[in-house]
Amino acid sequence: MVKKGSFEWFEHLPCSLIVCDRKYRILYMNDRAVRDHAGDGGEKLVGTDLMDCHPPEAQAKLRKVLASGLPNVYTSETEGKKKLVYQCPWRQGRRVGGLVQLVIELPKALPNHRRH
Repeated sequence: MVKKGSFEWFEHLPCSLIVCDRKYRILYMNDRAVRDHAGDGGEKLVGTDLMDCHPPEAQAKLRKVLASGLPNVYTSETEGKKKLVYQCPWRQGRRVGGLVQLVIELPKALPNHRRH
C-alpha cells in the first residue's frame, strides 16, 4: 500500500482520486475520495478490491483499460451534479502498475474554448 505522505499534495485537490494496482487492490484514496465514498466504507476501502465497488459492466471497462492501456473517459450525473470520470493506467517504467480514477465535479456552465 502507498503511504499517505507519498501523495501529500493530492490530499486537498477539489476532485476524487483513487489509485489501484494491477490486481485492482485500492492503494490510495485522497480526502475527497474518502468523503465521496464514506457510505461504502471511506478510508476502509484502501486495501480492498476496486472491482467489488463496481457492477459487472463497469468491471469489464476497467479490465479493458488495464489491458489496452487506453483511458476510459465519460461524464456522469448524480443528484444534479455533473462529473467527469477519467480512468487510466499508471506506469512503473514501461510496465502498467495499475489504474488511476479521477472524478471531477463540473460547473453547471462549462465554457468550451477552441484553441488554434
